[in-house]
Amino acid sequence: MKLTVQKPIFAESASQFVNQMSEYSDTILIKKDQWVVDAKSLLGVLAVSLQPSHEVTIDVQGDHEEEIKQTLLDSGLFQE
Repeated sequence: MKLTVQKPIFAESASQFVNQMSEYSDTILIKKDQWVVDAKSLLGVLAVSLQPSHEVTIDVQGDHEEEIKQTLLDSGLFQE
């Protein structure tokens, strides 16, 4: 799924994002430019430096893609 970052994701927001993604057993990957990082890794999320207007692809390998998408949209950090 392709989403656009709405708010900068660093420090506290990155920690909250990683905690939300860690609630799912699915493998969740963030793809941005040449980067592919685990959404459950704080260092990985910080490394991609997600800023407003950046477009990312969230690759969910599991059965909860729609639920994860809704969680991301509800967080206010991303939009479609």
